[in-house]
Amino acid sequence: MRYPTPSRKDHQKFCETEGWAQVRDAVGRTGTQHLTFELTRPDGTVLRTRISHPPDKTDIRKGLFAHILRDRLCVTIDEFWTCVNDGQPPDRGDTRDPQGDPIPTEVVYLLINRVGMQDADVRKLSKAEAIETLNAFWTKSD
Repeated sequence: MRYPTPSRKDHQKFCETEGWAQVRDAVGRTGTQHLTFELTRPDGTVLRTRISHPPDKTDIRKGLFAHILRDRLCVTIDEFWTCVNDGQPPDRGDTRDPQGDPIPTEVVYLLINRVGMQDADVRKLSKAEAIETLNAFWTKSD
């Protein structure tokens, strides 16, 4: 399918339609305005994208747009345009809110590499349970 040349307004509309949170609005060294958006995915990972609004350009170059889709928005071109044109956000899997705070990376690392837990078992724990398990391991090791 053939699509129009994407613009920065399309990029911003995608973020707003899917419910990304605007976390920063800054002016760069060259006087251009940058909007930064974040989206927390169901698995707890956070996507971040930045939209610059230079005064003289509104379209996004083909190569840059491919990078934005793949690495920042994590969607296909079809999902992007369906969201922008039809208001239908992409299906990102389970839409339930993550249960509480995510487990810090260091705690996950220690549970797997020091305690010897399997990754699947660590994923079942809440943040509090993970820290409690790690504390019990350290206490028992003394």
